[in-house]
This record gives sequence, structure tokens and C-alpha cells, in this order.
Amino acid sequence: MNSATMLKSVAIGTVVGAVAFAAAGDAMAQKRVKWKMQSAWSTQVPYAGESGVRFVEAINKMSGGNFAIKFFDPGALVPALETFDAASKGAIESAWTTPGYHAGRYPGLSFMTTVPFGPSLTEFLSWKWFGGGNDIRDRVYAGHDLKAFDAFSHGPETSGWFKEPITNLDQLKGLKMRFFGLGAKVLTKIGVSTQLLAGADIYPALERGVIDATEYSMPENDIKYGFYQIAKNNYFPGWHQQSSVSEFLMNKTKFEALSEPYQEMIRQAAFAQVIYTHADADSQQFVAMKALQDEHGVTIHRWPDEHLAVFEKAWREVIEEESAKDELFKEFADSYFAFRQAFKLWGDAQSMKPTYLD
Repeated sequence: MNSATMLKSVAIGTVVGAVAFAAAGDAMAQKRVKWKMQSAWSTQVPYAGESGVRFVEAINKMSGGNFAIKFFDPGALVPALETFDAASKGAIESAWTTPGYHAGRYPGLSFMTTVPFGPSLTEFLSWKWFGGGNDIRDRVYAGHDLKAFDAFSHGPETSGWFKEPITNLDQLKGLKMRFFGLGAKVLTKIGVSTQLLAGADIYPALERGVIDATEYSMPENDIKYGFYQIAKNNYFPGWHQQSSVSEFLMNKTKFEALSEPYQEMIRQAAFAQVIYTHADADSQQFVAMKALQDEHGVTIHRWPDEHLAVFEKAWREVIEEESAKDELFKEFADSYFAFRQAFKLWGDAQSMKPTYLD
């Protein structure tokens, strides 16, 4: 058994024990249920779309085919960025998406996906699951008859594809750039004209000059979308997105109408994808980066420390400004930073650099 197969087996295996009580004689558990799931990413998109496919397959296997969730590609039912309203109204039962796509309604929800200059996945999930972060999200979603579980994650992204090297941050002023989440607010402060586009819409916009530059995801994903064909300069680190967590979003009433075994299948199958997808993604990126350099003529850049300092200063200003005008944003921010400050005692005590890698 290779490592990928083993990981997949472990991921699926974690849910089997949790739902073993859904015995054949349990009439509720055997009730046939069909749901529609609108994804923000197509089935072929590494990690994001692929994890959604694994998720629905796991539900199907555990239920013996009695609970079927059908995966729909972006736009098949509703536009990729409009699943919040569609699930809230019950037009679709569920969506494979990210809280960051709902930030136009509640900017603070961006904290649920990723935070600029943020922590590793373990610290991030510690806050979300055990430090009160998801409790705030759940309260907001309940007001719209929505329910969500964290569903997949991945590590740091690249922080930009540019047609020309960026040697001075003045070059960013007036640039039209696709950017995600709270990082977009940071770049706006330093003069970038940002907009949020779904993955499938980015390449055409870049090709037609609707945008001048973009960020999107990890190197393997970015290769799939072909950004390197137009922009040959790729920047690191992903200061805006050090770890990312997405969600399985549901109509709350429809979720609560499910039998308890089916509810538990959803919960455990979603959580299994968090670790599986994160490990899978990290295992592939150095291969993708090498391909970008050797096969596609891309130049890999690292932002100078002085540029990263400018981004971080702008981020601190964003926190103050958004917190002053948005109580929900402030609640998310206060909870997040209080947890990080407390976690620092543990995190700093364990921090070290392995010298054998030098």
C-alpha cells in the first residue's frame, strides 16, 4: 500500500468507527436521502475539488448508498460565490466552499479561512475548534439557517503572479489584482485595486487585461489554471494565507432533519478531509515549484523582509480600522489575537530550527 492510499484509508477509517452504530436495523439510518452540493471548485482542481469528491464518496460508502450527496461543479446550480444565499434559502442543501467567499456580507468571516501573517494549521485549528473561533461563526450562520463543518485545509500559498518583477512596492500602486480574504484589504491600503474572482474566472480576466496580476492557491493548483502562461514571476511567502481552512456549508434545517447517524457521517467525513488534504497538498508543492522553474520558465521570488514589513504594518492598520467600524469583525479579531497571545507560551517553547537541513 503506497502512502497516498494509506492516508486515504486512514481518513476514511476515522469515520467508520464513529458511524458503526448506524446498523441495518436502524430505520432512520436506512432512510434514503439525496442532497445537492454546489462546489466552488471543479472536480479536477487539486485539493479543493478533489477533497469534495472524496467527501461525497465517503458518505456514500458509509451509508451503503442510502445517503447520496451529488457534487455539482461551479455554476451548475448557482454562481460559485453565491452559495451562502442558496443554502440559506434551501435552494441547495449544501456547498463545498470557503467562508472567505462570504466576506462581502460579513468581513469577519475571513478569519474562519485564513489570516495574514497567521499561524500553522495546528494553532489555527486550536483556536477555531477549542478557542471559540467556530463558536462565533456558528452563531452568525444560525441567523441565516446555516450550519458548517470545517472540511479541508492546506498550507501556505503563493502570494502573487506578476508579469514583471516587483522591485519597488510603488509598482503595486494602481495595479488591478485578484486577491483573497483579509490580504486583499492589506493590499488595498498600499494602493492595489483588488477584486475577488472565483478560480475559473481568473485566467480569462488575466488574459484580457481585466486584472494585471493575481494570487490564487498553491503551486500545483496554479499550474492547473495556467497563470504561468501570462505571468512569469511568482512570489513567496504566502504572507496572506499561511494555512487555509474551508467548509462544508449546509442548510441548518435540512441538516437537523437528518438522522443522527447521517449527521455524524457528515461531521466525521468533513473532518477527515482536513488532515488528508493538508498532508496531500504539502507533499506535492516542491515538485510543482520545480516544474514551474524547469518546464514553464517561471522565476520564483521571495519578498524582501522590508516589503513584508510594509505588508504587516498595513495589516495591523486594517485590524484597527475594521474593528472600529464592525463589531463582528472586532469580535473575531479579539478572540483570535487573545488566543494567539496565550498560545505563544507553548509555541515559543517548542520553536527550533533543525540544523541538519542547513
